[in-house]
Amino acid sequence: MGGSILNGKSILAVDDEPDVLTVLEEEIKEACPDSRFDKARTYEEAVERMISLTYDVVILDIMGVRGFDLLELAVSRNFPVAMLTAHALTPEALKRSFEMGARAYLPKEKLGEIVPFLEDMLKYEYLPGWKRLFEKLEGFFNERWGKYWKKSEEKFWKEFEEKTSQKGK
Repeated sequence: MGGSILNGKSILAVDDEPDVLTVLEEEIKEACPDSRFDKARTYEEAVERMISLTYDVVILDIMGVRGFDLLELAVSRNFPVAMLTAHALTPEALKRSFEMGARAYLPKEKLGEIVPFLEDMLKYEYLPGWKRLFEKLEGFFNERWGKYWKKSEEKFWKEFEEKTSQKGK
């Protein structure tokens, strides 16, 4: 088995919960010991790091650290971003993450599986990456929000499915 695509990469995790940062660091460092793992607990600290350093992967909590504002900055710096959330685990936040250019949207309940999600984020282009994410998490979302959760934004999700199903994009 080869090493992780994350080995040798610079990773920034931003969350106001120290225990979440600890779990992320343990999971990532165990699978990818040669990665650089930086953490920030505040919006200001995250902005400072993103302006002064370059990252191959940025993991952003949505609540507590102004995650969507940080997402805008990260995308403007061309950093691939995974949104990570417990409290903002909603269809609206998922849609907003996609529309703003995040590469993934992960429930904190899946923290133990963070490395494969981040690897997929780097392996796949934007739309194929989202398709892969949905292959892995649609059952989770359906269970969490009910099987008709896409109904309120039916046009958006139909277009999303069409875009992510196109070959070679």
